[in-house]
Amino acid sequence: QVQLVESGGGLVQPGGSLRLSCVASGSVFSSNAGGWYRQAPGKQRELVAHITSGDNTNYADSVKGRFTISRDNAKSTVYLQMNSLKPEDTAVYYCYVNIDHLSLRYWGQGTQVTVSS
Repeated sequence: QVQLVESGGGLVQPGGSLRLSCVASGSVFSSNAGGWYRQAPGKQRELVAHITSGDNTNYADSVKGRFTISRDNAKSTVYLQMNSLKPEDTAVYYCYVNIDHLSLRYWGQGTQVTVSS
């Protein structure tokens, strides 16, 4: 069983920045892909950013150039640096990790990000 714990969410003004962290209970991020989804009220969950075990990344078009995903294997942590935040970025952000050899995906509990003046 893998546990993921997110932190770093909060209230920020438009144009501001936040960094989300996702800490795993084991060294799962060093050899598996992971990333972040978000879900806004009344909307479907959408992929925000993904990072492979080889550090290849991809992003939703809506966040390209503003968000950066990274990983620290020594800390079993994946980060999401969010800059130039917009009100439409307001959502609950969830991290995940794919355990490919078990065909499993684990999720964190989510962290709220609110962008408002």
